[in-house]
Amino acid sequence: MSTTQDGPILIIGTERSGSNLLRLVLDAHSRIAVPHPPHFMRYLSGIPYDGDVDAMVGDAMWLLRNHIHPWPHVIDRAAVTEAAMRGTAPSLFGVVSAFYDQYRVAEGAARWGCKSTFMVEHVDEVLAELPHARFLWLVRDPRDVAASAKRAVFGHCHPYRMALRWAAEQELARAALQRWGPGVVHLVRYEDLVSAPGREIRAICDFIGEEVEPAMLAHHLSGNARVTASLSASWRTAGDPITTARIGAHRRGLSDRERRQVESVTARAMETLHYPFDVASPAEPAPGPLGVVLRGFAVRLAVEARSLCTDRNHFRRWRRDAGVRRLRRRRAPGRTLVPAGESR
Repeated sequence: MSTTQDGPILIIGTERSGSNLLRLVLDAHSRIAVPHPPHFMRYLSGIPYDGDVDAMVGDAMWLLRNHIHPWPHVIDRAAVTEAAMRGTAPSLFGVVSAFYDQYRVAEGAARWGCKSTFMVEHVDEVLAELPHARFLWLVRDPRDVAASAKRAVFGHCHPYRMALRWAAEQELARAALQRWGPGVVHLVRYEDLVSAPGREIRAICDFIGEEVEPAMLAHHLSGNARVTASLSASWRTAGDPITTARIGAHRRGLSDRERRQVESVTARAMETLHYPFDVASPAEPAPGPLGVVLRGFAVRLAVEARSLCTDRNHFRRWRRDAGVRRLRRRRAPGRTLVPAGESR
């Protein structure tokens, strides 16, 4: 087994790739705590904090209070601030790791995990702060990713846009693997995980330096899995046993044209990652920008309407998204940074 010194475990790649499944499998281990992520780095990393720890912690606290999957533990803001200021150059990820470390302690675990797949953009930052961190690069057939995103409230509804994201994020993950090596970044194919879970979970545990525990193969029986499945229709499968039923979902979820659009963008990475496709299939030209916007808007309306009827966290998501837009407006030069939720 590799020596990890209880470093964190981060799932990277593209959303709608089975990251909730992998999160819950890891969380079922007695030594690992993996909460649902508020996506701190995704929403805050573009803001020019210039080392202002108070502002970073304040905005992160706001995100956590408005998280669409609330954490069961209260986070001590003063303790986060103190932990983040211990280094010579306080960083946003230093703040984030202090949040996760408090969660780990509250859960009685030895190490924490993060399933925000967007952390694929921050691998170097993480390792600069926590050299013993390990990354699980989770990859899934991009056609199935696009089909899943098309009916989910998370991710781009238009398959072509989702394909562009998938291709870009796989390239980032591939570059991280090449730069840091297989001792730091481990590739996990969703299709292999659900087809041979015992073998793949053992390989993951070998990589992170942990013993396999039986509960990892029965993640769906945990309270965390039941809570996740109950919050949103987009997460309903979190409460299901591991299954191969969703391999090839694009055959039902994408039209032939959409499938060809996805393949036209992702063909090179699909070939590298061993996802077969019909190379003789005629290439589909990229859809026009207006078509992407209009089609995406129409599908989004239908998805939002369904979410309004089925999801318990629908309004929390709206509130969070509106708040994030306010946070991003503060990127403009000359704006005074004020932690979210405070008046100027």
